[in-house]
Amino acid sequence: MEYVVEMNNITKVFGNFKALDDVTFKLRKGEVHALLGENGAGKSTLMSILFGLYQAEKGSIKINEKPVKINNPNDASSLKIGMVHQHFKLVHNFTVLESIILGRETVKMGVIKKDEARKKVIALSERYKLRIDPDAYISDITVGMQQRVEILKMLYSDSEILIFDEPTAVLTPQEIDELMKIMKELVSEGKSIIFISHKLNEIKKVADRCTVLRKGKCIGTVDVETTSKEQMSEMMVGRKISFNIEKKDIKTGEAVLEVKNLTIKTKDSKKNKVNNISFAVRGGEILCIAGIDGNGQSELVYGITGLMPINEGQVLLKGKDITKESIRKKSVDGMSHIPEDRHKHGLILDFDLKQNAVLQTYFKPRFQNKGFIKFNAVAEYARKLIKQYDIRSPRDEDSIVRNMSGGNQQKLIVARELDKDPDIVIAVQPTRGLDIGATEYIHKQLVAQRDQGKAVLLVSLELDEVMDISDRILVMYEGEIVGDLNPKEITVEELGLYMAGSKRSGGYEN
Repeated sequence: MEYVVEMNNITKVFGNFKALDDVTFKLRKGEVHALLGENGAGKSTLMSILFGLYQAEKGSIKINEKPVKINNPNDASSLKIGMVHQHFKLVHNFTVLESIILGRETVKMGVIKKDEARKKVIALSERYKLRIDPDAYISDITVGMQQRVEILKMLYSDSEILIFDEPTAVLTPQEIDELMKIMKELVSEGKSIIFISHKLNEIKKVADRCTVLRKGKCIGTVDVETTSKEQMSEMMVGRKISFNIEKKDIKTGEAVLEVKNLTIKTKDSKKNKVNNISFAVRGGEILCIAGIDGNGQSELVYGITGLMPINEGQVLLKGKDITKESIRKKSVDGMSHIPEDRHKHGLILDFDLKQNAVLQTYFKPRFQNKGFIKFNAVAEYARKLIKQYDIRSPRDEDSIVRNMSGGNQQKLIVARELDKDPDIVIAVQPTRGLDIGATEYIHKQLVAQRDQGKAVLLVSLELDEVMDISDRILVMYEGEIVGDLNPKEITVEELGLYMAGSKRSGGYEN
């Protein structure tokens, strides 16, 4: 059997924490090999060793049956290994083109020759249907677009071994289908792919084999076609997982959040990103905003939560006008926000876990006295959240958040926001990057908020999530609401038609 990658008996330790314990992983030429495991199971750590970002304490690596030492990502690139990272490695004040060619620039007499690079990048983007604007700045594009830039960066460097670390976490269902086609096409061209994912449906659709990690140990490698989703999920978490979400019958109360004639413009947009939108979220319901990424959902949430100025309209919380209130005041008034970009708007990455746990409450008497932080109270509170929400990190409450896995960073945000006992939870992609066990838990938490009579505004690109936990669905298309739907009365295909703009509800005709 010809293996393009052999990682034998890999052990990696961070302080007292054993992230990988004697793990062996082998990739065949021309296959998609999935790497499955809970948040913090060691998947990204294993691939970071293959890409030269970390060094293993024990173990060996062979590429194309030859022993190699990969000291840094340049060594990996020279071995034709490319990686799309879970948290993108892009320079925010660079253009898309500059980001793709960074480190691989063609230079003549000290001047970067961008014309040839531009032709190659545009050709790659058209060939693989990864539509991008080469002149847009990274800071101005959506996370889905940033994902495409990362993939193009890898293809631009002519990599043969491709590592996709949670590549679908930020993509729309349509983009995920496109990516699956791209992966199959790359494999048909003789490339070999390692696909890190939590999503069993995607693994079943695209992968040939699957290696499962649990708490740093290799549980086994299975053939995907002959192994059921239930078997894989049990290997992954060590227990049976329920794929059904149990909800009581809906009992709605008064409107908790009201949005009236909201219009939001952005500097670079000729059209309104949010165009005269009105809706209400009532206590005891989960209202979901569905739509393809880039149709104004992000701007709508930014406007409601205070991250972006509102041009026209009003936001009311329990009947009180909070349109111009500060973010802290909205939080104190009873609004919780699980943001779509956890690094930009959810966490301070170089703070530790306990500091991030009290970012919005450190000024309350529980955590401070006469301006001095009660450090013991903060640490005790963080330990409570860690236990309750199963947040795994190398040094518990003292862990620097940057060093935690993406899924555990997400769990920390969800724990902090739900524990504030809010009147409304605005949850944007709350299960992005979470394994099935954690996803099951977060869904239960959101349903519990609803059952307590709280309001939940969910923004999701995951059609299964939208259909499973929503009581009502509003579909956004090009900044407008084009449908007010009951998930019990429509199909996923019908929802897709609304999201694509080819269908509208009667009440939302222009």
